[in-house]
Amino acid sequence: MASQNADHADRLESSLSLSEVRRRDIAEARQNPAQTLRPTVPALEALLHELIPVLDHGFVRVIDYMGDDSAVVQAARVSYGRGTKKVSEDRGLIRYLMRHRHTTPFEMCAIKLHVKLPIFIARQWIRHRMASVNEISARYSILDNEFYLPSAGQLAAQSTDNRQGRGTVLEGEEAARVLEILREDALRTYRDYEFMLNEGETRDPARQGLARELARINLTLNTYTQWYWKADLHNLLHFLSLRADSHAQYEIRAYAEAILKIVAAWTPLTHEAFIDYRLGAVTLSKTAIGLVARMIRGEKITQTSSGLGEREWREFTAALGLEDL
Repeated sequence: MASQNADHADRLESSLSLSEVRRRDIAEARQNPAQTLRPTVPALEALLHELIPVLDHGFVRVIDYMGDDSAVVQAARVSYGRGTKKVSEDRGLIRYLMRHRHTTPFEMCAIKLHVKLPIFIARQWIRHRMASVNEISARYSILDNEFYLPSAGQLAAQSTDNRQGRGTVLEGEEAARVLEILREDALRTYRDYEFMLNEGETRDPARQGLARELARINLTLNTYTQWYWKADLHNLLHFLSLRADSHAQYEIRAYAEAILKIVAAWTPLTHEAFIDYRLGAVTLSKTAIGLVARMIRGEKITQTSSGLGEREWREFTAALGLEDL
């Protein structure tokens, strides 16, 4: 176990490594803070430019941000002046705004992240059309030989009752063979990628090599890519409500959980309200609310008498912790 942990630590250190030029840029940025008159958040300032590891080779890094909890409050109170500076009153207002699904006050805050992630997660992530994104281009740059391999606990079979989910974890020879296939395919395609580019150990001065925009099409989807991703707080919270949810795919959920910790440092009052009213909450339909009222009055409710379909009934009882009904 110790050797496995050491091997993982070595892989993590090398995988999270940036180019020496970028490392120097980061060190310089952290050593030369800029003076500003705008509101800043000490807890988030401490995280600026730091790599937050995700998966085996990925990370999230805060590049820049604008606003804080007070910016949300200020925007909500703009119609009648400066308002109060009491934290308790700010907390109450933010919770009101979150509870009643107000949006624009939260749009007054924004954050820019540097994310390193597998291509297949990037393609899932980009479906959230609510951010400004600039991804590294393999037409101009040569991608690193880094690819995602699931941990043993994430190697699971297809779920039998959820087309988008995972079922039982694979074990023994089958799990080992799957990991071997994923590793070998990624290494082989990257060797072929380098050969087509005429780069790396196979470089031959007598060959021109294939254009980068064509050679890249051979890479596997678990190859790592990178992007800058900028979003306002409202849209970021919507992203997190879906991707930090327990039903989200594990890999993108790992990134969402890392970002959620960043939000906690950045806007703690908003984070608290979000956890309470969004991530840790459920929405009940008009029919479901009626069922709760009937149950409180002591009526015995079954799926047949509820008027709900089987799937909706399962979701309803699970939300209330009443799966044994």
